[in-house]
Amino acid sequence: MPPPPDTTPKITFGAFVDGYYAWDFDRPAGFDRAFTTQPLRYAEFNINLAYAAVQLNAPQYRGRLSLQLGTSVEALYAGQPKVGGIQYIQEATVGYRLGPQLWIDGGIFASYIGLEGWISRDNLTYSRSLIADNTPYYLGGVKLTWTPNDRLTALVAILNGWQIISNFRELPALGLRVDYALSSAVTVSYDNFLGDPGRFYNDFVVQYNPNARWQLAASFDLGLESGRTVYGGLVIAKYHATDALAVVGRFERYADPHQIIVQTGLPGSFTANGGSFGVDVTPVHRLMWRSEVRGLFGDHAIFPLHHLGHYSRNDGFVVTSLALTI
Repeated sequence: MPPPPDTTPKITFGAFVDGYYAWDFDRPAGFDRAFTTQPLRYAEFNINLAYAAVQLNAPQYRGRLSLQLGTSVEALYAGQPKVGGIQYIQEATVGYRLGPQLWIDGGIFASYIGLEGWISRDNLTYSRSLIADNTPYYLGGVKLTWTPNDRLTALVAILNGWQIISNFRELPALGLRVDYALSSAVTVSYDNFLGDPGRFYNDFVVQYNPNARWQLAASFDLGLESGRTVYGGLVIAKYHATDALAVVGRFERYADPHQIIVQTGLPGSFTANGGSFGVDVTPVHRLMWRSEVRGLFGDHAIFPLHHLGHYSRNDGFVVTSLALTI
């Protein structure tokens, strides 16, 4: 007779620290870089993101609490009321198992939208693309996750809004994500967001990993709001030359001609092309050294210069980061 399944709750702890130094060639005033959150500051050593997490897993329930700080946190929570230290909570969720492959989770959780997440370690490139930086990093609400098999995962969510936690002044928003593995090498994904003020945002992702050396990805976003559109896309190729060394390149395009999402305060649209090249070194397990050079080329003068009130059509920066996973 087989032994009964282990139902003992498991508690695990983890932490992550991402320190960086960046230099922006436009040298914007105030040392805060515009339109990107990673890296936010330039000409100084700083912490992009540091967090500590505790997670509980049991057969019928689960939970996670993750506390955070860093310059990316300052940028992303700038619009949230500083009530109860909400900006220091990265994730706070409680989940219950409704069926063999169905979970319900509620609280504050990482965004399901797009290819790239908040944690730099988990992304193909160090800095996030323009389409990723202008979609939510975090969400508040309730989500249902269904995983009927190893190839399909589906998620449905009811949300406070577009990266909104405590400043809830809108009707609830809805969200959907579906990931499907066509094969061991190809995964396709679709996700969306529907909420006030009439925003319907769509994201399409294809990931192709033909072997252990190559990681390829493409993403296209299309947002609709009150008859206006915003769109963007990217392609990324990463090559692992050895177990400790990888190089990665990216090309991207982002267009928000009516400033639906990106409000520059300037008359021109926020429309730009970009490219980046990065080198990732993993000298030992859990330690990652990432360096990247990136250029953004706007259709209009939108990137702040060192002197207040002066703008450039182009922006470029270099960043180097050392990150530790505990």
